[in-house]
Amino acid sequence: MKKYITSKPDVMGGAPCILGTRIPVDVILYRLKEGYTLKDLHKMYPWVELKKFEGALEELASKVNTLKDDQEVLQTQTTAG
Repeated sequence: MKKYITSKPDVMGGAPCILGTRIPVDVILYRLKEGYTLKDLHKMYPWVELKKFEGALEELASKVNTLKDDQEVLQTQTTAG
């Protein structure tokens, strides 16, 4: 999977951002929660390809699933121990 989210200490205080931008991922999530669409976001940030927004959301979902899977393994290990 291509990396669309990055975090650097010298960019936006280390907040996870869309790669190559200073747009924090949490801002994107809040906008989506407010009812904005990815096309709306692209209009707000026309220098960012729509594909980058889509990729960042897919990457975020993948990370959440990985965390969920890791948590399930930890719970199984705790219960078995």
